[in-house]
Amino acid sequence: MSELTKKQCVPCRGGVPPLTADQIIPLIDQLHGWEVIQNHHLYKAWSFPDFVSALAFVNRVGELAEREGHHPDIYLTWGRVEIKIYTHKIDGLTESDFVLAAKIDEIPR
Repeated sequence: MSELTKKQCVPCRGGVPPLTADQIIPLIDQLHGWEVIQNHHLYKAWSFPDFVSALAFVNRVGELAEREGHHPDIYLTWGRVEIKIYTHKIDGLTESDFVLAAKIDEIPR
């Protein structure tokens, strides 16, 4: 369990700079399988044996996103789910993005 899972997502009101590459490193090191794309967003993909299990996972991610008040971009297709996370208000990464990613990793597949 990552220390990030003990935190809550904090709503961004804008006017805050996105995390720098140096600030991202210790946070990404706490995640498993996530990629940082162009210091802008987090990305991860999962494979599933069928559409129904992929959809069930997406629904659990959606429930988590609602509880946290932080909503990822989700792509669902047969046997595959892709998630992209960033803070839209600042068009970049905040600690909350890493918190959400860590919590997504705890969702049973």
